Amino acid sequence: MVKESRGEGQLSSPLIVADKPCENGCSGGGGGEEEMGVSSATSVLVLSTLISVCGSYVFGTAVGYSSPAESGIMDELGLSLAEYSVFGSILTIGAMLGAIASGRIADLIGRRAAMGFSEVFCLMGWLAVVFSKDAWWLDFGRLFIGCGMGLLSYVVPVYIAEITPKNLRGGFTTVHQLMICCGSSITFLLGTLVNWRILALIGTIPCLIQVVGLPFVPESPRWLARSGRWRDCEAALQRLRGENAFISQEAAEIKDYTETLQQLSEATVLDLFQWTYARSLIVGVGLMVLQQFGGVNAIVFYASAIFVSAGFSGHVGSIAMVAVQIPMTTLGTILMDKSGRRPLLLASAAGTCLGCFFVGISFLMQGHQGWKELGPIFALLGVLKGWDLYKPLPKNGASFMNIIVGGCGSGSHSFESMKIAPKSTHIYDGAFSLGMGGIPWVIMSEIFPINMKGSAGSLVTLVSWLGSWIISYAFNFLMKWSSAGTFFIFSSVCGITVLFVAKLVPETKGRTLEEIQASMNPLSAKSKYSIP
Repeated sequence: MVKESRGEGQLSSPLIVADKPCENGCSGGGGGEEEMGVSSATSVLVLSTLISVCGSYVFGTAVGYSSPAESGIMDELGLSLAEYSVFGSILTIGAMLGAIASGRIADLIGRRAAMGFSEVFCLMGWLAVVFSKDAWWLDFGRLFIGCGMGLLSYVVPVYIAEITPKNLRGGFTTVHQLMICCGSSITFLLGTLVNWRILALIGTIPCLIQVVGLPFVPESPRWLARSGRWRDCEAALQRLRGENAFISQEAAEIKDYTETLQQLSEATVLDLFQWTYARSLIVGVGLMVLQQFGGVNAIVFYASAIFVSAGFSGHVGSIAMVAVQIPMTTLGTILMDKSGRRPLLLASAAGTCLGCFFVGISFLMQGHQGWKELGPIFALLGVLKGWDLYKPLPKNGASFMNIIVGGCGSGSHSFESMKIAPKSTHIYDGAFSLGMGGIPWVIMSEIFPINMKGSAGSLVTLVSWLGSWIISYAFNFLMKWSSAGTFFIFSSVCGITVLFVAKLVPETKGRTLEEIQASMNPLSAKSKYSIP
C-alpha cells in the first residue's frame, strides 16, 4: 500500500465511504437498529462498561483515602506531618508517571490488558499500604496506586467511547466521572467507620472485580481494527450490539477509516504538533488546562475551611458535598446524549465563573467594614466544592492543598473572619459536577484518530495531572498575594472557558467516532463530514 506524505494533507481515497446516516431516525426495514452506530444498550455493553468503570471507582478510592486515614496512620506509625504530606503528594507524582505511559501501553497491549495491567499496580499499592510498618512502605504503595490511576484515567474513558454506539456514547463515558465521585465519597464515609488498614484492604475489592471481569468482556473493536484483526473486530462489535443487530455498515466505516489511516507513516509524538491535528490538540489540551486552572483544587481547599470555620464537623461537610455532587454528576450523565456536550459545557463553565466571582467578592468585602456582613452571603452563593478531590480540613490544621504539594501547616492566609453557616446554593459544586468535571474526558476520548490516540491521550492526561499539581502548589502563594484577586483570576479563566467552548469545541453528540475524527483532522482535502 502506497504511503502518502502527512504534510500534504491529502489522500487518494476518502476517509468515510459509507453513506451519512439519517438525521431523525430511519423508517422501514430494520428500523432504528439499521441506522449506523445507533442501537440500544445490550447486556454485554452494560457489563463491559460496569467492569471498566471499576477502574474509575479505584481512582475515586485512591483520592478519597488520605483524609479519613490521616489520624490513624500518623498515630499508629508515628509519622510527622511532613512525612504524611509526602504520602499524600506522591499519589500525584505516580499519576503523572502513569499518564506518560498510558497511551503507549493501551496501544501496544490493548484496552482490556491496559486496564488489567494498571490494576496490578493498584493491588500492589493497596497491599503495601495494608501491611506497611513505616513511612517508606506507605510511600511505595501510594506511588504504585498513583501509577495505576494515571493509566486508568486515560484508558477507561477511551475504552467506553470505543465500544458504545454514538447515541449512547456520551452518557456511558460520563459514568467514568460518576464512579470517581462515588468512589471518593464512599471511601471517605467508610473511613469514619473502619481502621485505615481495613479501608486500604477494601480498596482492593474493585481492583479484583475488574481483574476477574475483564476476560468476560470484549476488546475494543477499533483497537482490534487498528491491529489488523478484522474478524475479531466484527465479532466484538456483534457481541456489543447484540446477536441480531445489523453491524455491517458500522464495521465497514471502522475498517475503511482505519485502512485509510494506515496509509500514513507511523505516528510519533512529534506528529501531534502538525497542522493536521491542530484543532484536536488545541481542544483536548485546552479543555484540560482550563479545567484545572479554573480553580478546582483551590475551591476544594476553600470549601473545607468554610465548614471548619463555621464550627461544623468534617462529616457534615462531606455529606453536603455528596448531596450536591453525585446528583449533579448523574444529571450530567443523563443529559449528555440529549442536550449535547457543548450546552452542558457552556452552562457548567458559566456557573463556575459565577461561583468564583462570588467568592472573590466575599473576600473583597472583608476589607470594607460597611459591607463585611455581606461577604459570607457571596461566599455561600459561590462555593461548596469543585470536584471529586474534596477532603475536610485535617484536625491538625494541615490543608488538603498542603498535603498535595508536600508542605505543612495551614498556610499563610486565614479564614478566621469567615464564620459561615453552610447554606450554600452550591453554584460552583453543582456547575462543575454537571459538565466541566467529566465532559473534557469524554471529548478527549472522541476527537483523536486511532493512529494518534495513544500519544495524544498520554499528553492530555499528563497535562491534566500536571495542571492539578501546579494549581495546588501555587494556591497558597496566590492567597498570600491577594485572596480576592486569586478568585477573580479563577473566575476569569472560567469566563475564557465559555468563549473557548463556544468558538472551538465541536458538538460530538450523535456522530460516530470516525465522523468526528475525519471532521476535526482534515486528512483528506474534502472531508465528507464537517463539525461547526
